[in-house]
Amino acid sequence: MKEDRPFLGIALMLGFCAIIPLGDSMAKILGGTVPLVQLLVVRMVCQALILLPIVYLARIPFRLDPRHMQIVILRTVIFVGAMATMFTALRFLPLADAVAIAFVMPFIMLFLGALILKEEVGPRRIAACTVGFAGTLLVIQPSFVEVGLPALLPLLVAVLFAFYMLVSRPIARDCDPIALQAWSGLLAGPPLLLLFVLTWSQDGPVLGAIIPNTTEALLMAGIGIFGTGAHLLMTWSLRFAPSATLAPIQYLEIPAATFYGWLIFRDLPDGLAAIGIGVIIAAGLYILYREQSLARPRPPEA
Repeated sequence: MKEDRPFLGIALMLGFCAIIPLGDSMAKILGGTVPLVQLLVVRMVCQALILLPIVYLARIPFRLDPRHMQIVILRTVIFVGAMATMFTALRFLPLADAVAIAFVMPFIMLFLGALILKEEVGPRRIAACTVGFAGTLLVIQPSFVEVGLPALLPLLVAVLFAFYMLVSRPIARDCDPIALQAWSGLLAGPPLLLLFVLTWSQDGPVLGAIIPNTTEALLMAGIGIFGTGAHLLMTWSLRFAPSATLAPIQYLEIPAATFYGWLIFRDLPDGLAAIGIGVIIAAGLYILYREQSLARPRPPEA
């Protein structure tokens, strides 16, 4: 068993929080010119090309039994759907708003756990979920006024990622996470590539193809490299620190996205959106605090 090294785990998670919104920023830059399927092809093919050699060189177990393979196929479909939805949302919304709204996912996870897995959810966590969702509505409201229904897309991202996490639970202990991500790239890459080839002559925001210039080509490669690298950092962070320690750190992704949004796009949340982001972070951290409190063993009664 590996000894916990919490400072290293936290440092790796901080790297994830710094890098993942940078990849989202690149997707936002390209969203107006590069069709969605072309972005997805680059993202998933890069994931396979980066992770498969790591699996081979590190001799990570890669074979899956049929039961696990069915789950991996399902989680891959959900993952690609969530990523496609997020890339689409970034075409319409400021980066910080889209990321903050998607952080309603922990609240959705609690309700799905209670509904599907029959997990107990106490009144305090229900109250925190309600407050967090109210914060999400504060972020959505000004965006909805400005862009309409696309402002709801990050909510769909949150729902899809909640199902992704739920589906991943049965195999999380049996399969190496790097191997699982490599399988996702291997399973999603060829079908997306085939769809791209069959529809490359079309002209639209979803299907079709462009011949990228140097800047676009570098940004497309960056989406694949930074997206895959960020998830590797998250995976490795969990090797050195417990998830209860790392989960609150992940909320730093929201201020990181706010910084990139200001630096690259000159977008800053204001008014209701800024208040809503604060409410989401506070409610999420409270839920994490409650989870840690309930997970601590109680001393035996005298």
